[in-house]
Amino acid sequence: MGRRKIIDRNVLLDIAEKIVGEQGAKALTIDALAKAAGITKGGVQYSFRNKEALLDAIFERWDQQYNSLYRSIAGDSPDALGKVAGHVQATRQADESANARAASLMMALLENPKQMAVNRVWYRDIIAGLDLSDPQARRMRLAFLASEGAFLLRSLGLLDIDDNEWQDMMGDVTRLLQPDGKDEQPD
Repeated sequence: MGRRKIIDRNVLLDIAEKIVGEQGAKALTIDALAKAAGITKGGVQYSFRNKEALLDAIFERWDQQYNSLYRSIAGDSPDALGKVAGHVQATRQADESANARAASLMMALLENPKQMAVNRVWYRDIIAGLDLSDPQARRMRLAFLASEGAFLLRSLGLLDIDDNEWQDMMGDVTRLLQPDGKDEQPD
């Protein structure tokens, strides 16, 4: 009797993200993942019942990674301004491969109504507490939207932005976070 093979969920999730990134969300099936991982379809289904469970696991892992970085910047209970500043800084610190992976997941998100609803709430929550009668809060909202726009343009390959240009661009966005609106570059 041979040894029982252990299936590593994280390895399967890495492969699933690669499939989505290279071929799009529609290409991610239990069968495609099994073939790419060199295991049986039943082996994938042992770890993920179906495609929806697989996508849920991908989003959950992505969320955990983002939240870890975000909390290290913004803390556990940031105020409204701190939420936006934390997100902008987390976006700035993410490397190009993390951004590309996130963009792939965003494409999968468009096909998953449940995850789409969760993310709509998340996006609204980031800016919901901003007092838009305050000029700083208005700059914070603009910084949030600018960071998300730059992230999507870069990640989806719609605009070639190398690491130097990314840091320069995100430096401009970060300056919008300054309380007095002056052109001081924070670290």
